[in-house]
Amino acid sequence: MTAVQVKICGITCLEDGLAALRAGADLLGFNFYPPSPRFLLADTCARLVSELRASGYDFQAVGVFVNHPPQEIESLLERCGLDLAQLSGDEPPACLAALGSRAFKALRPKHTEALLADLERYPTRTGMPAYLVDAYRPGAYGGTGQVIDWDLASDLAGRHSILLAGGLTPENVAVAIRQVHPWGVDVASGVENAPGRKDPTKLAAFLLACRQAAGEPPSGSILYQEHAHAKPSID
Repeated sequence: MTAVQVKICGITCLEDGLAALRAGADLLGFNFYPPSPRFLLADTCARLVSELRASGYDFQAVGVFVNHPPQEIESLLERCGLDLAQLSGDEPPACLAALGSRAFKALRPKHTEALLADLERYPTRTGMPAYLVDAYRPGAYGGTGQVIDWDLASDLAGRHSILLAGGLTPENVAVAIRQVHPWGVDVASGVENAPGRKDPTKLAAFLLACRQAAGEPPSGSILYQEHAHAKPSID
């Protein structure tokens, strides 16, 4: 398999962001949806992203938005130093189009027909990922820990670069990667010890499982041995 990108979502503090990067994360997600336990104020996010950039790790910063106007999203992307916008709500296609290549849509299809309808409604992003695919739950916008139908996700992954989300954990992510063959995987609650607070041991185990499933060198496991039980800091 080719390299699998790993997004750790719901970063709320410097310690957790550094733990994710030390474990080998490629993307970090920052949540702007107020009802979420992982919600961040803009000033907090801007400071956090700046501090993480200063640590020297190479990563993409993704803002997670739910039904925000495109002008507000554009403003937050610039203000917080974010690379991409993940649209996780009920945004119209015009919102996605207004943001261009910097935005991708999160889909939560209930079944195949719903997925096909979403694909017709939302334009396919030419960059990667094209979409994020999460589990369907009425009234929820992700972060539920509920597992998606991997057969449904696999069908989409065969046609588009997707971020696979929904109930992934260190214990099941390798099976998910081998079955779905996604461009990348996305996790929040599956690597936490409390809502909004990551567990370094779970982070390291998750990244190691991803790399091993894709046949990549286990660099994350080496970092884990050195750092999983140490308190992250910036020199």
